[in-house]
Amino acid sequence: MTAHFELGQPDWAMEALAQLPEYLPDIQARMAVVIRFSRLNIEFGTGGPFAAGVFETLSGRLVTIGVNRVVHHQCSSAHAEVMALSLAQQTLASFDLGAQGMAEHQLVVNWRPCAMCYGALVWSGVRSLVVAGSGAELEQLTGFDEGPIHPDWIGQLEHRGIAVTDGVGTDAAIAVFKQFRDSGALVYNGRQGDSIV
Repeated sequence: MTAHFELGQPDWAMEALAQLPEYLPDIQARMAVVIRFSRLNIEFGTGGPFAAGVFETLSGRLVTIGVNRVVHHQCSSAHAEVMALSLAQQTLASFDLGAQGMAEHQLVVNWRPCAMCYGALVWSGVRSLVVAGSGAELEQLTGFDEGPIHPDWIGQLEHRGIAVTDGVGTDAAIAVFKQFRDSGALVYNGRQGDSIV
């Protein structure tokens, strides 16, 4: 019986993170870095085509970038958003990335979060979300099942004080999904997306 588990970033991601500037002042630059990490995660064979970054919203100070680690860690919750948010919370020593006295934080993701990561985002304390896109392209190109999400997902976030910016770096994000599809890498949906009967 296991009583403890640990999730971590691949070595290449930590090395690449250390080479980034401390501040990325505009959301296009933040997204470009996140998309680069999603591509490298495929190329190094360390996870799915997903990455997410946590930044201070106004200054652009980089807190961390997480990549998908589901298969490596045998953990279905090790999505990029969960990795990034958890690493940021540990780095800043706060479960609430919107705590009083703390700078506002932003989550930048290379596509709209799945059902699980949407929930993680709501509870994380971030005050804004930036995504490369939110359409059906991800599921159509890769075969991943992103799960059910509220049809007014943006409105639900904004109701909770989380601003949303969609459509930053869309073409570059889609190119990574095509690269993943063409690589023949594992699409790790439970039951490969089959319905539970």
